Amino acid sequence: MKISTSALLALTASISSASAYWKGFNIGANNPDGSCKSQSDWDKDFRTMQSLPGYFSSARLFASSDCNTLANAVPAAIATGTKLLVGVWTEDVNHYNAEKAALQAAVQQHGTGWIVSVSVGSEDLYRHNTDANTLASQINEVRNMLSSMGAGSVQVGHVDTWTAWVDPANTAAIQACDFVGMDGYPYYQNADINDAYNVFWKSVQDTKDVVNKVKPGTWVWITESGWPISGPTMGSAVASKSNAQQYWSQVACAAFAQAHTFWFDLQDYTSNPSFGVVDANFNPILNLAC
Repeated sequence: MKISTSALLALTASISSASAYWKGFNIGANNPDGSCKSQSDWDKDFRTMQSLPGYFSSARLFASSDCNTLANAVPAAIATGTKLLVGVWTEDVNHYNAEKAALQAAVQQHGTGWIVSVSVGSEDLYRHNTDANTLASQINEVRNMLSSMGAGSVQVGHVDTWTAWVDPANTAAIQACDFVGMDGYPYYQNADINDAYNVFWKSVQDTKDVVNKVKPGTWVWITESGWPISGPTMGSAVASKSNAQQYWSQVACAAFAQAHTFWFDLQDYTSNPSFGVVDANFNPILNLAC
């Protein structure tokens, strides 16, 4: 289904009423060789983002305690003027407690000026690792922890696939969120690259419709999307540099202009499929100008 220009403009307005949007990349806690990132590694990532066309000054992190993510990333973020969408893993009690403790320590040491928002969990509902009520309790628990520290203005939400958000079983999670982070990949929907634009924006629209019905006014953020430069063919979806370029030019550039957007991802040249936009030398693989 092709979305008309008027419908797309309406969608733009409904995703967020802000005049400017966060835009950045997803960045994992490990280097491509599997080693944990040091503060200097995070500094390199953040400065690389800022050197790219469009100047990306925010990043989404998946963890808080793993590889001492926040202990190393926050000083680098402050030094480079980068803001972070913080991740808190939820899937194991001990891990979850360690994640909360790492976030608490970072806020106690550095305040909150470096925080974009906090995502409690990532694709937990899609993977059926938890249920919506349990996740909602964890979202509220992290929010209450931050409030008790004088950081009640920090938005707390959850990131999951668009298919999880439209599932009626997950409404409790939506109700607990200050924002809804949506992951959508036409590549994994086996879409031809020439259909990918409409497939993606339909997933955004479907998510928005459900979120606005459950909790009107809640913003939908684009927290993951991308097209692989290399990897297996998924139905009609072919991983290639040319297709990744087309998806960037058509979808990423549109998303950056109309929603808080965190692209997947900055660098992952050892992964299969590989979505990273910079190579082993931190040089752009694609033309990232919009």
